[in-house]
Amino acid sequence: MDEPLHGSGHTRIRGPQPLAAGLGLVGLGLLGVWAGSDLPQGSMRAMGPGFLPRWLSVGITLCGLALAASGLLRDGQRLPSIALRGPAVVMLAILAFALTIRPVAVGPLTTPGLGLIVAGPLAILLAGYASPEARFRELVILALFLTAGCMLLFGDLLNLPIPIFPAFVLEALSGSVSPRLLLRAVAAGLGLTGLGLLAIGRGTRRRAVDVVPHSITT
Repeated sequence: MDEPLHGSGHTRIRGPQPLAAGLGLVGLGLLGVWAGSDLPQGSMRAMGPGFLPRWLSVGITLCGLALAASGLLRDGQRLPSIALRGPAVVMLAILAFALTIRPVAVGPLTTPGLGLIVAGPLAILLAGYASPEARFRELVILALFLTAGCMLLFGDLLNLPIPIFPAFVLEALSGSVSPRLLLRAVAAGLGLTGLGLLAIGRGTRRRAVDVVPHSITT
């Protein structure tokens, strides 16, 4: 464990580790505020879709500021040597989710609003590769289950105005299929697909285990 840094003539920052962590939280909170700036906030009695994300992001920003201030005012630990793959990939996943769930103007360009059906699995797959031990099949199964659960929770049970499908899909099916029926059918399809992949994976592992003892005896 690194020893605390005590003030000296060569050290300007007393707690580099909490300062870096605090600045990271501030950046994450500001990104959340920016990503949800176009969502209506509503009020305490009638919360809009941007109420919880905005104030959660504000809380993260304030906690980051407090943590960064403690790194400037109190002695702390040095920054450990860490791999940048994990934090970089997670930040990339968050950015990809924010840019794909709804249209976002980036200068003269506007990203396509693909809804939760695309943004959810994309973010989960990207974030999963923060670990060098990530496996594509397991990440796909996790993405299918989590996306289906989020669709049913936020879009059906809580009835929050979160974009679930791309706008062009809703326009093409307008008047022919109920949006809620479409949501439930697609969520069920995602869940069944995840169960199918899970069953296939277990069957493959079971056959591999059976083959090993047979090859040894022969």
